[in-house]
Amino acid sequence: MTSTEAITESEDSGPSGYAAARLRLLQQEARSGPPRRAALAGLTDDWLTGLFTTAAARAGVRGAALVAVGGYGRGELSPRSDLDLLLLHDGSADAAAVAALADGIWYPVWDLGLALDHSVRTPGEARKTAGEDLKVQLGLLDARPVAGDLGLVASLRTAILADWRNQAPKRLPALHELCQERAERMGELQFLLEPDLKEARGGLRDATALRAVAASWVADAPREGLDQARRILLDARDALHLTTGRATDRLALQEQDQVAEALGLMDADALLRQVYEAARTVSYATDVTWREVNRVLRARSVRPRLRAMLSGGRVSAKPAPERAPLADGVVEADGEVVLARAARPDRDPVLTLRAAAAAAEAGLPLSRHLVRHLATTVRPLPVPWPPEAREELVTLLGAGESTIGVWEALEAEGIITRLLPDWERVHCRPQRNPVHTWTVDRHLVETAVRAASLTRRVHRPDLLLVAALLHDIGKGWPGDHSVAGEVIARDMATRIGFDKHDVGVIATLVRHHLLLVETATRRDLDDPATVRSVAEAVSTASTLELLHALTEADALATGPAAWSTWRASLVTDLVKRVAAVLAGEAPEEPEEAAPSAEHERLAIEALRTGEPALTLHTHPEEPAGEGEVEPVGVELLIALPDRPGVLPAAAGVLALHRLTVRAADLRAVELPNELGERADLLLLSWRVAAEYGSLPQATRLRADLVRALDGSLDIRARLAEREAAYPRRRGVKAPPPRVAVAAAGSRRATVIEVRAQDAPGLLHRIGNALEGCAVRVRSAHVSTLGANAVDAFYVTGTDGEPLPEIRAAEVAREVEKALG
Repeated sequence: MTSTEAITESEDSGPSGYAAARLRLLQQEARSGPPRRAALAGLTDDWLTGLFTTAAARAGVRGAALVAVGGYGRGELSPRSDLDLLLLHDGSADAAAVAALADGIWYPVWDLGLALDHSVRTPGEARKTAGEDLKVQLGLLDARPVAGDLGLVASLRTAILADWRNQAPKRLPALHELCQERAERMGELQFLLEPDLKEARGGLRDATALRAVAASWVADAPREGLDQARRILLDARDALHLTTGRATDRLALQEQDQVAEALGLMDADALLRQVYEAARTVSYATDVTWREVNRVLRARSVRPRLRAMLSGGRVSAKPAPERAPLADGVVEADGEVVLARAARPDRDPVLTLRAAAAAAEAGLPLSRHLVRHLATTVRPLPVPWPPEAREELVTLLGAGESTIGVWEALEAEGIITRLLPDWERVHCRPQRNPVHTWTVDRHLVETAVRAASLTRRVHRPDLLLVAALLHDIGKGWPGDHSVAGEVIARDMATRIGFDKHDVGVIATLVRHHLLLVETATRRDLDDPATVRSVAEAVSTASTLELLHALTEADALATGPAAWSTWRASLVTDLVKRVAAVLAGEAPEEPEEAAPSAEHERLAIEALRTGEPALTLHTHPEEPAGEGEVEPVGVELLIALPDRPGVLPAAAGVLALHRLTVRAADLRAVELPNELGERADLLLLSWRVAAEYGSLPQATRLRADLVRALDGSLDIRARLAEREAAYPRRRGVKAPPPRVAVAAAGSRRATVIEVRAQDAPGLLHRIGNALEGCAVRVRSAHVSTLGANAVDAFYVTGTDGEPLPEIRAAEVAREVEKALG
């Protein structure tokens, strides 16, 4: 039945006839969604057309039209929507006649109890008001004739669109500011337990703003899924109006079950998850679109200045955006991360994570086109993941706040669930506990962000960051989410490529991520049994250290009510007591590993020549397909006579050649020389990777190492020159470095622990600082865990003995000062 037939069926076309037909339409359960909204708009059009025609004839007004604007103009009438109407006239009729015409339309609408937003203007007045009021201009962009002079409306629409496009450089920034202010005031729809479907960020207002941006011809929103997201939000609002009988856009808790039932959904959680997914689509489209708008407007603002600099009226071509390398296969271009020209996504399964990590570390967004291309082109990672993939994930998680935008971009294209299939269970899952600020998936990412600021407190920041990402992964499964999560985390950690020991640690952290805070706040800490039970659960001091940091990160990411000074003090007290119990077992001395055959060969050569001997070995993984082999890392072995300055010299040479140190080991050994005497040698094992480009030749590395050791190559000056010429992007602010003396680390040496943000030349600076303190480095164990360097240096005094406590503290302070 058409809207006209509905009117005809009623006794008359007046208010009572329209009301009856409207009621019948809204009661048709089989008719919902876009068809019902369109039918309601058509029904209303027919009724208003009758009102306008009658009133215009009585008032004797010609050259007038009734125009639907805003949501009504788009044909998106929800059951309790306002009617946004403009009475447009050409100015030829006298004011009294126009007023009579208006009264003939407005009063019947008011008599029916419908909300009405109305105005009466000439085209000139409409344009003037739109030029002064952004909201009026936005409403007129959706102007649609209902009745009267169609030419008058068409002329106004053409003028309004032309004004909007001409004024885009001024109007679009104002619209963006309006959207941001509203988002700060109303919050993000995708995380709110009682969201406003219209005003919250990612809601219907933002969807309408995207239409306005598209109408400006400056940029267009990503189309994929956007119409579906709008439909979901509009359907939810329709059901909310019918359920409550009110014109409300706030999805209150007490109405969610009824709204879910009206939409044919299982329960309120299913409703919220669907709404959150739609809001996330709109939010992502909003971010991408405004970024493009700002880019285009910046480019436009540069052109007049370029033209002014040209002589003789010559116009230069627009310069191509500068492309700065960020990592292998990805570069920065025009403020976004894009693919390098030589990148091969179809042959580089780690490229997605490498691009994401580089973007997060640089504080840059991933280009939408890059993400879509990676989603459709990159081959799946082998299971378990290669070491590089695991390290890039850790780097991404450890980047801090900028991780969130990069993660959301990957989620928008379904990449996260392809990398981590179990993520689908927590994707957009609501949390009914009012203490929680976020959905489950966003809470997990937020916890990793919080954990990133705590990485200096732990020996294994990679395990902390991954456990933070997985600690609530069991939510959505039956039973205790910690118990379910332990099983899932064990599978996911194995998939990511951790070894058996590390998988066990991650699983333990997930299983017991609530243990400390629940025990500290609910149990008697003076009861020895309480402390013993926690000690038995965590087993080791290193796991306790990680659990303490995870507990704090989890609470801080939950919401302001989940953490306080009081809770923190209780947890710290518990940790100290448990640590005391675990310390009852004396730490074992680290085992000395025998040198490899290759290292022995290099050591003999270095002993014979008195100069460095080195070699590079590439370690491939399993074939990548079609007979190709993907390299996963390069091992650099060095042997040379023990002498001052070896560590900073070797590290500096690697930094000069843009080699990133993933892991390193330095050991002092004694070998007999040709005279039968004992000679001291240093053996260095490095796992390195090129920041970008190809690896240097071993002969060049050796030559530069010789020059660095004899003083003819000033590494410090060369690194400073390069930093001045190509300063590194600051990106995310990393937590400050932390240098400490390890308690009871070794009986034969003093252990200096360094935890800092990885950066070119970091190991060189540490080595120089230790050399400046006149200590001997007997061994060093260097590891890069994502973006974090976690290094341990076993040092002695010139007498070969461990440093006195005061002296050791001074050395730690000097190293920290050098890194600050």
